[in-house]
Amino acid sequence: MMNRKVTKAIFPVAGLGTRFLPATKSIPKEIMTLVDRPLIQYAIDEARAAGITEFIFVTSRGKSALEDYFDHAPDLEASLRAKGKKDLLNILENTHMDSGAIAYIRQHKAKGLGHAVSCAHRLIGDEPFAVILPDDVIAAERPCLQQMVEAYEETGGAMVAAMEVAPEQISSYGVLAVASDIGRVVKVKGMVEKPTADKAPSNLAVIGRYILTPKVLDNMSSVDVGAGGEIQLTDAIAKEIDHGRGVYGFRFDGKRYDCGSKAGYLQATVAFALAHPDLKDSFSNYIENMVAARRAAQ
Repeated sequence: MMNRKVTKAIFPVAGLGTRFLPATKSIPKEIMTLVDRPLIQYAIDEARAAGITEFIFVTSRGKSALEDYFDHAPDLEASLRAKGKKDLLNILENTHMDSGAIAYIRQHKAKGLGHAVSCAHRLIGDEPFAVILPDDVIAAERPCLQQMVEAYEETGGAMVAAMEVAPEQISSYGVLAVASDIGRVVKVKGMVEKPTADKAPSNLAVIGRYILTPKVLDNMSSVDVGAGGEIQLTDAIAKEIDHGRGVYGFRFDGKRYDCGSKAGYLQATVAFALAHPDLKDSFSNYIENMVAARRAAQ
């Protein structure tokens, strides 16, 4: 039996972005730019490449700039058109959403990722869906979610993106207990949210890409408050294992940057600038000169 196509994606964007204050006092963190595109645009581009056609944003108060970003800007577009700037008009085209393609749901209380995803339950219906965390930016030749969708067509069930992390970082992640390893895909027998290094079942950590079934949303009703006093998405996924349904981890090709932290955001900025065709030469020279000057001063 062929697995149903994944055409819907949930983007949990209700967080306050307190680690980036004061910048996030007036703008959503997801609108902050990585070189020349906001974080949310990277997530949308990845979703589109994977065949997603319906986009569901779980938001909160103060996120109206996200809605404006995906709308048309008639005055700006008219000005660019009058000046014959077709290249800039083409760039703007990628920021537009067709009417009805995008929906916004409010998460009124910050109760964790699991609760945020469950807020979109009614819009998911009986279809499989993706979850993309815009904080996790993944540089890859083939977009991460596209890789996962192709693997999901073979496995079905629930699938999470996974990567190996160092022991000192393991307590920041949900971690997989592996039943069997089939190369890029691992069959999962358990999931532990933010374990200490000595209690982690593996070094395979869950990062912000998921393909899930509506059954995971049904599980939310019986999930207890977990790590950090929040309703954890990994706990709802783990219940699929208890019910005898397949859960898989997927080792993706690509480099993940945690743009929810200042260090990760800066690392991503440098990496993406060095890969940008218009910036890489001048920026590379600047970095080299900075390093040389720093060494000379020591």
